[in-house]
Amino acid sequence: MAYPDDLLSPSEHVVIHKHPHWKTLVVPVLVLLVAVGGGAYLAALVADLSWAAVAWIALAAVVVVLVTWLTLAPVVRWRTTHFIVTSDRVMYRIGVFKRTGLDIPLGRINSVRFEHSLVDRVLGCGTLIIESASDEPLEFDDIPGVEKVHSMLYREINDNPEDDFRHEEKVGDGSA
Repeated sequence: MAYPDDLLSPSEHVVIHKHPHWKTLVVPVLVLLVAVGGGAYLAALVADLSWAAVAWIALAAVVVVLVTWLTLAPVVRWRTTHFIVTSDRVMYRIGVFKRTGLDIPLGRINSVRFEHSLVDRVLGCGTLIIESASDEPLEFDDIPGVEKVHSMLYREINDNPEDDFRHEEKVGDGSA
């Protein structure tokens, strides 16, 4: 899903647009399977009881609440979380009802590094750490392809023509 171009400045373009890694959805999917499976099992257990209809309604309500709270909400949060690197800045957007955004101009970034555990290496994700003019480094967890994102971000920072060293032309008398 492309980031909306109308939210970018006229000369700005998106270089990288990522959602968090799919590993953040493992627990919500497991909750979905356990809630639906457990609800179906319990519904089968109470099927022969005289109050089965009431039990089924109660079970359905509990399953719907659990699935909404522990599966649907995390999936929507995952889908609405954006990590974007443009030609001018790094943007991080998260949230549905309460939307939060963070922008870091590329010129303000002092260093970029990444970390990933053995599991993260196997899954191909990690934590991107950006040190800027702010007090503490900013950590962005579960970035897919974190090493490639790190390289692309470093390249964007150093390929910015406005911050490149300009070698001045020498004047005829040898002064610059």
